[in-house]
Amino acid sequence: MNITYPLTIYFDASCRLCNSEMQNIKLHDTDNQLVLIDCSAADFDTTICQDHNISLTEMMNRLHAQDAKGLWIIGVPAFELIYQTVGMATIAKLWGHPWAERLYPWVVQHRYLLSSIGLPALITLWGRYAARKAEQRSRLCREGKCTIDE
Repeated sequence: MNITYPLTIYFDASCRLCNSEMQNIKLHDTDNQLVLIDCSAADFDTTICQDHNISLTEMMNRLHAQDAKGLWIIGVPAFELIYQTVGMATIAKLWGHPWAERLYPWVVQHRYLLSSIGLPALITLWGRYAARKAEQRSRLCREGKCTIDE
């Protein structure tokens, strides 16, 4: 799939789980290739929905991403692409696994419950851990001790 950046991501920021994940991803977007749009905001311009025959409910219930040329990537493939974009290949692979397609609708349906039991905090902690590991790998590479396979 040929993607033209930036990639605009439409997500439900009223969901703490969704917002936590997107903010964590954005921290890793060092090349500013992602634009986050909260489709739950009162001032969200629904013209994009109308222009592409997407209901606001549909946009709220499945992650939508659109590249600079207008290509839409929706749901699990969007997560996979987003994680690839920010260099989180291991997580992108997890999203590419067949079980992700089956699990995603359940997570969407229960996202507010999952938010209430603390999953956003776990995502934040995990994001900090991933950032520390990336910094450590970068430092090792600068010191000539790179462990990244060529």
